[in-house]
Amino acid sequence: MNQKCRVTPCLAIQQTPTRWIKLIYTVALIGASTTALANGIALNEESTSSAGTAYAGRSSSALDASTIYGNPAGLTKLPRSEVTGGIALLSIKDNISDVQSNATGTSKGNSVPLAAIPFAYFSTPLDERFSAGLGLYVPFGLINNYESTFQGRYYGAYSKTQAITLQPTLAYRINDDFSIGGGPTLNRFDAEMQNNLATGNLNNGRETLVTIKGNDTAIGYNIGVLFDLSDATRWGVTYHSKVSYQLKGHTEVADAPGVLALNGKYDARIGLDTPESLDTSITHHFNDRWTGYLGTVWTRWSRLDKFEAINSGVSAAGQSLGLDRVGEPLNWHDTWSTALGASYQLDRQWLLRAGYAYDPTPVRNADRSVRIPVGNRNSIALGAAFSPNAEMTIDLAYGYIWDSNTSVRQTNNSGLQPGYSAKYNNSANELSMQLTYRY
Repeated sequence: MNQKCRVTPCLAIQQTPTRWIKLIYTVALIGASTTALANGIALNEESTSSAGTAYAGRSSSALDASTIYGNPAGLTKLPRSEVTGGIALLSIKDNISDVQSNATGTSKGNSVPLAAIPFAYFSTPLDERFSAGLGLYVPFGLINNYESTFQGRYYGAYSKTQAITLQPTLAYRINDDFSIGGGPTLNRFDAEMQNNLATGNLNNGRETLVTIKGNDTAIGYNIGVLFDLSDATRWGVTYHSKVSYQLKGHTEVADAPGVLALNGKYDARIGLDTPESLDTSITHHFNDRWTGYLGTVWTRWSRLDKFEAINSGVSAAGQSLGLDRVGEPLNWHDTWSTALGASYQLDRQWLLRAGYAYDPTPVRNADRSVRIPVGNRNSIALGAAFSPNAEMTIDLAYGYIWDSNTSVRQTNNSGLQPGYSAKYNNSANELSMQLTYRY
């Protein structure tokens, strides 16, 4: 026996290498999946004018060309050509407390750096009934970078995911009260995740690092309908389709104990469906100054019941152990989010906005991890629109977001992932800016 093997995990590795190999693939697989799609990581920041009301009324307002995302049928409500572009800045804090772990290290929290999320849209009427547009936005994204000594690094050390969507859109006004619109979405998804494994006692103090990278481009669609129920009330419904990806890349194992000869890269492919959602809202003008917004969004997170990685380049021995196809359950559930907002026309140039939203997490308590430590989300928003003339509008919005306090409890079932439990108190500040020019 290797004289450096003086602890139980070392015996487990030498006696059951199959279990250790499966652990590597499973850890990498979970990272690639859940990090991209956890609630609070699916982004709302596609429009500043919608952000001011906490995104209430997004599918029924048609305020500017960003309606391409909110409700493509709304293009028929824009009488002139428009260019809308902006950026949202997110500052996220994850405060960690009450840590219990038998791993050495730290639990500083605040693992998410400042993020900038851009968006841009163009719309133009083609004739009295048809309108067209093009949108570019980011529906999903995350950078989560714990410190290198993070005690929970065995369950999630580094995560970076990003989805970018390009959407050409066509809308048609059937009559004065009813419009339809939609278009395909071209979506690019990139992911990179890392996990550590506690092999330091076996490997001259070096821990094993597992990295998975993958990307894909896939097609989806976005459709909507818009009804004018009266001169004062408008109702909209928008459907964002699921997008089915086959992420292609590799899984890399570094600094694994030499006894297992696992160091190297393995071709990997992961099937991943981002869930479809249905957004419906009502916009009601109480008078010339006050407008109210009420909306709800259903998201089919239950599509994320499990993930499965198909790995090639695996040795014959590895294939006999089932390592060419590895899966892991997630057990997420569907959610309904709600939002309520209002706007006030202060004068000809200034419009003020405010809103509140509640967005429950799709992650059950038993499935929460350091990669997805989110709880039920609340947010309040304030916004303003300044129109110095008929051709230009500048939108600003601020939002404060906080999750309910959550707990993470992860146990060591392998000898290579020291148990970790902690409480998370998550919050975020959002500042969004947008410029719309009409011609």
